[in-house]
This record gives sequence, C-alpha cells and structure tokens, in this order.
Amino acid sequence: MSEFGALSLVPPLLAIALAIWTRRPILSLFVGVWIGGVIFTGGLGVGQTFDWIAGSIADMFHAQILIFTLLLGSGVALIWRLGGAIAVRNWAVARLESQRTTGVTTWLLGIALFFDDYANTAIVGSTMRDISDRMRISREKLSYIVDSTAAPVATIAISSWVAFQLSMVREAFADIEETAGVETPSAFAVYLESIPYNAYALLAIAMVGIIVLSRRDYGEMLDAEHRSWQTGNVTREDAVPLQEVEKDLGEPVLERPMLRTFFLPIIVLIAVTTIGAFWTGYQAAELAGVGEVLGLTTGEFAETIAGEADWAAALVWGSFAMVLSAIVLGLVYDLFDLEDGVETVLDGFGLMLTAVTILVLAWSISAVAGDLGTGEYVAAATEGVLSPAIFPVVVLLTAAFIAFTMGSSWATMGIVTPIALPVAYNLTGDFTLAPVVVGAVFSGAIFGDHTSPISDTTVLSSTFTGADLIDHVRTQAYYAVTVLLVVVFAYLLNGYLGVPPIVFLPLGVLILVGLVYGLSNLDAGRKGVDPVASSVDVDWDETMAEGIAGPSSPGAGEDPDPSSPSGSESGD
Repeated sequence: MSEFGALSLVPPLLAIALAIWTRRPILSLFVGVWIGGVIFTGGLGVGQTFDWIAGSIADMFHAQILIFTLLLGSGVALIWRLGGAIAVRNWAVARLESQRTTGVTTWLLGIALFFDDYANTAIVGSTMRDISDRMRISREKLSYIVDSTAAPVATIAISSWVAFQLSMVREAFADIEETAGVETPSAFAVYLESIPYNAYALLAIAMVGIIVLSRRDYGEMLDAEHRSWQTGNVTREDAVPLQEVEKDLGEPVLERPMLRTFFLPIIVLIAVTTIGAFWTGYQAAELAGVGEVLGLTTGEFAETIAGEADWAAALVWGSFAMVLSAIVLGLVYDLFDLEDGVETVLDGFGLMLTAVTILVLAWSISAVAGDLGTGEYVAAATEGVLSPAIFPVVVLLTAAFIAFTMGSSWATMGIVTPIALPVAYNLTGDFTLAPVVVGAVFSGAIFGDHTSPISDTTVLSSTFTGADLIDHVRTQAYYAVTVLLVVVFAYLLNGYLGVPPIVFLPLGVLILVGLVYGLSNLDAGRKGVDPVASSVDVDWDETMAEGIAGPSSPGAGEDPDPSSPSGSESGD
C-alpha cells in the first residue's frame, strides 16, 4: 500500500479536473505535478516538480518518442509543403463522395496501420483531416475515429504494445514459478488466447464502425456534428487546436501535386520502422542467447522478435527516413531547394511544440503517480473484492481508473499485470483465468487512455487531426463509457454463466447498435435536433457566400450524404 494513501490520487485527479474545467491542459498538468511535489516533499515541492519534468525528458524511451514526434511533425510539414495533402484531397474528392465513405475510409485506414498507435494517429489524422473538413465532419469526430482505432488495433496485432505486455506477462509468470514452483504456460500463447477477451479494444473498433455507418451521434458529439454541418466550422469557435498546418506552414506547392509526394514518405516510414523493429528484435534475441532463433516455431519466433524489439528506436529511424525521403523528393522534382527543405523541417518541429510540452508534462504526472504510489494504492484498495467470476471486472475497472489518473496505458499494464496474474492463479489454482485477466488489463488501460486528457495517445490524436484536446476528450468519453458498460456486461456473462467470447462479442456489437440508435434518438429529441446531423437541410448558397467550403446540398427527401464537395479545385 502507498505510504501517501488517498493523497496519492490528488495530483492526477486535480490535473484531469482542471484540464476539463479550464480547457488549459498545459497549465493543469503543471499544477498537478507541482501539487504532487508539495505532497511528496511536504513543502513547496518546486525542486521536485522540475526533477520529475527533467526525469521525463531524460528517460531514454521518452526521449526517443519526443524525437519521433518532432520528426513526424517535420514529415507532415514536408508532405504539406510538397503538395502531397492537396494531391490526396484531389484524388479523394472524386472517390469519397459522402460523410459515410470518408468516415469508413478513416476507420479502415486506422485498422490497417496496426504496428504502432503513435504512427497510426500521425498518418491517418494527417491523411484524412483535409478531406473530412471538406465533408464538414467535425474535428471532434475525426479525432474520435482516429483515437478509437489506433491503440485498440495496436493491442490485437504484433506491435510495440504487444511486446511490452508480453514482457509484463513473462515477469508475472516468473514470479508465480518462483513462489508456487509450477510450470507456467507460454506468454505468447496466453496473449493469443487473451485477444477475444480484450473486449474493450474489439468493441471500441466496432463502435467506430457503427457510428460512421449510421452517422448517428449523441452527447457532445451530436452538438459538434450539427455545428460543423450547418456552419462549416469544423472546430468550436473558441477552440485551441493543437496543430493548424495551414496557419503554421502557409501555402503548399500547388503547381504539381503528386500522390507520390504523400505516399512515398509514409511507405518509407512504415518499411523502415518494421525492418528496424525486426532487426533490433532479432539481434537482441541472439545476444540474449535464445538459441537458434530461426529454428523456433512461428509463435515462438514472433514472441521473441516482438518482445525483444526496440520499437522506440525503430520509430525514430522510420520517421527520420520519412523526412529524408520527402526532402529528396522535393529536390528531385524541383519543388523546393535545400534551404526551403530545412526551413520546412524546422517549421515541422514548431508544429509539434505544444504536443511535445503536453507529452512531457503527461509523463511527469505519471512519474508523480508512480512515486506517490497511486497505482499500488488503487490496486490494493480493490484487492479485497475478489471471486473468480467478478475478478476480471475488478481488474478492468482498476486498470481503467489507474490509466485515467496516470494517463499511461503502459504504466497501467506495468502496475496491474504483475499483480493481477498471481492473484488470478491463487483464486483458481491454475491458469484458466490468465487470458481473461490479460484481456481485461488491455481493455481497462485503453479505456483510461480514451477518457483521460493527460494521455499521450489522446494528445497525439488531437494533434494530428487538428482538434482541441479537451473537446476531443469530452466528445469521445460518451462513446468510450458506452463501450465500457457493454464490456462489463460481457465479462459478467462470461464469469457467472460461462458465456464464451464467440457469443458475448457479437452480442456486444448488437447491444452497441441498439444503444447508438436509442441514445441518439433520446438525446436528439431532448435537444430538438436530428440524430443524424447531415440530415438537416442547409442553405449552402448562404454558407458559400460566407466563404465556407462545403458539400453540395441534398434536396428534400434525398439521401442526406453530400454527393460531391462544391468548390473543389479540379486543377489543383
């Protein structure tokens, strides 16, 4: 149990409350870190505050993520400068003819880019932002689609997330072997069995599909969509987007927009990152003495490579290669000279300064929670509510609360997994609960990420979609909580009635469909609006006269989806 007890909850909860209330995440995070310093030292805590901030920057993994984030900003800036985003917009305008097709495309892109959530948010957010703006999809909705596919997808495929969780499972199993003297199953086998029990990730991905296909919304997202559709304001009037490419980078090169200037740097990013992860994993496995690596079974090989890979280093190499390839493209096609290329790189760094600041402070508040023992306090406080049937729900909610207060899924997995797996073994005397517990840890950690304004993935999703961070958190929270409630129901069915995932997952999807339709009708009726914002007939001539670009207006009784964006520059 934490020596600071319930006081350990104050800094993260204060930072979250202030961020939501004031809509000033940087100030709120700093106040949370400083209050943590006061509690930790029993005094002013100024020195401890800056020790935590400096320590967050000095941490090798965090430093690599900062470099990766800055380089990604430069990559985005270069693609914009080269006209790549314009080329994609022109290509998509002829093919993505409605809000539905734009939303579905964003959703599918998020699912396809499974290897890392940071790269996922950067690529998908940057790719779809301009297109969704033209379709009058709010930035809040775009951020939701991007955020709610990035981390969930990363937890059900070979990725840096899986590698980290595998290491936590192996650590927990090693403790069980030492204390109980029993042979434990393969960590990779348990991970594979846990995928169907990672219900929040799977149902969150399904929820995005339901929302984009039905085009129905509720909560604050319904307000945001009506505002965007009727006024063309894709962000709230006094919103503070974390990134505004057009304002920060100026006009792109319009003479020769080419798709290759968009896709080639991204392909280089993905290829170099994947090869780098494989290479570092293979080398580390050989150095660790894992025998003949190539002689392992497929599962053992994948577990070894993914678990030993240096994903952070691979992402840095990939983002650097992305920047380099974009500069080469600009020089080869005479789109800019070397001086312009270097200036654009520096502009890209500037584009990410707000995001980097929030990331550092988010890691600092996580360090505060670690030193004050927030996670241990929450875990110990819930440890008494135990039975094999209810235990997965306890793990889910504990992980969710820890991730919400710490803003870190990985820290949550690091705290909860080594505690939860031995407890599960002690409850049953075997490892039957292990896959369920691993899935519950993943589910709770991702939910906490999706609802916390101090989460790094939430920050990056807002950054690359150009959304206001707090607006993104507030609108996404309605959907995240809806999914969590369905997951709790699914775990209870499994625990008390033995309902397997092959039944409770499809049932969960059906329940989500019913909830989306029911809640959207209820909320829309309460607000006196339509549950589908794009069903509202808008005077497009008036909005176009105000200089607001938008889709062509559907006539009365027609499909409300816009058939084509008006005012598109076919010659761009």
